[in-house]
Amino acid sequence: MGITKGIKQLIAEARDRIRTLTLDEAKAKLNGPNVTFIDIREPHELEADGVIPGAVPAPRGMLEFLADPASPYHKDVFSSGNELILYCASSGRSSLAAATLQDMGLSHVAHIDGGFKAWKQAGLPVEPVAKQK
Repeated sequence: MGITKGIKQLIAEARDRIRTLTLDEAKAKLNGPNVTFIDIREPHELEADGVIPGAVPAPRGMLEFLADPASPYHKDVFSSGNELILYCASSGRSSLAAATLQDMGLSHVAHIDGGFKAWKQAGLPVEPVAKQK
């Protein structure tokens, strides 16, 4: 049996039920109280392109483990009560990730429309990430 629901449909369904921030809305929240930006791109993407200042890395492949307090990989930021603003390269993965976090019970989640690519193209703040050895 083949795929019955493709990635475009999965992303569209996720976007129907999550909060999407424009670049202006996201920029206004940068450095704000009780807000944490979560970068769900892979480590090599962060090293190559940089990150939004202050963003917490949480690769998409580990997200559920990092969010779950019962997991040995849990990151406290996911249980902090802060608004979590997710982003990836272009907003596909972050749409799915935001929906997953909502499914896990987190209601204070949003993602950035256009992702990091749009953020960087708009000339918004970016900081480099040191390459891991």
